[in-house]
Amino acid sequence: MSIKREVDADPRPGRFLLTGSARLLGLRDLPDALPGRSETIELWPLSQGEIEQRPDGFVDAVFRGGADINIRASRFRRSDYLDRALRGGYPEAVHRPTHRRRARFFESYISDLINRDVKQVSDIERPTDMRRLLNVLCGRMSGLLVIDNISRDLGLPRNTVKRYVDLLDLVYLVRRIPAWSSNATTRAVATPKLLVVDSGLGAHLAGLTPARATDVAAPIGPLLENFVLGELARQLSWAEEPVRLHHYRDRDGVEVDAVLERASGEIAGIEVKASETVRADDFQGLQHLARKIGDRLIAGFVMYAGREVLPFGDRMRALPMSCLWET
Repeated sequence: MSIKREVDADPRPGRFLLTGSARLLGLRDLPDALPGRSETIELWPLSQGEIEQRPDGFVDAVFRGGADINIRASRFRRSDYLDRALRGGYPEAVHRPTHRRRARFFESYISDLINRDVKQVSDIERPTDMRRLLNVLCGRMSGLLVIDNISRDLGLPRNTVKRYVDLLDLVYLVRRIPAWSSNATTRAVATPKLLVVDSGLGAHLAGLTPARATDVAAPIGPLLENFVLGELARQLSWAEEPVRLHHYRDRDGVEVDAVLERASGEIAGIEVKASETVRADDFQGLQHLARKIGDRLIAGFVMYAGREVLPFGDRMRALPMSCLWET
């Protein structure tokens, strides 16, 4: 109430900065949400561009130039992308030089968040169940968020799982990427995709270490997809125009990892591949979407762990993942 009175008396912007690790409107003991008097700014973990002091302008460039944006060959290899995904973007983790020291930070961060911040938002009966759920979610990063399946695997009631996922979203650990559909894609499924906000934290909780990441059986694909989706989501918070992030999947299993939609209706589709090579088959989902929506699709990209920019037909390009922060 004191802030409300001060703002009403002197409405100059920027006089107060209220910070927290949960969305302000989600706090159960909040006496007044300051409607019309506040602006919410979500702070993500650092983007790769912020870490490297690079432009982070991919999203804006796509909606200015479509598939013909100017992108150079990359110096990065697959191992470089893995290192970045495992490191994540929390400043404390970025500054720690070894995996062991980062792991200690991640463990402390999760423990404090569940035992302190989550309890500020809601009573949870068993914090250990929240931690079990978070481990399972990180093991399914960038996959479809099917509550019934998670409930069955954990042996927890469906309503409990849903409420706990909502709480993890509220404290900025996970995000739901909504499914995209239009009248032309009536067979699209409505299930959201799960994004772990920080890929380094997600990898840690999924048991992915630098040593294990070299194993051919390690789930590197989901990790790098989550990494790319996270970088896109960060850029949307400062893009020049409102752009929304979705994913696409239909009942036949055809999918596009990321669908960026501008308010005026133009679409850019993105597929993520963890390999250092790319094939025409990797564009099947994007080609399917192009046939469905026609000229609304201004560009289709396969982001991969290789170095070259490669054309694959009308509006289709293969791009190195580093284009996200070097464009």
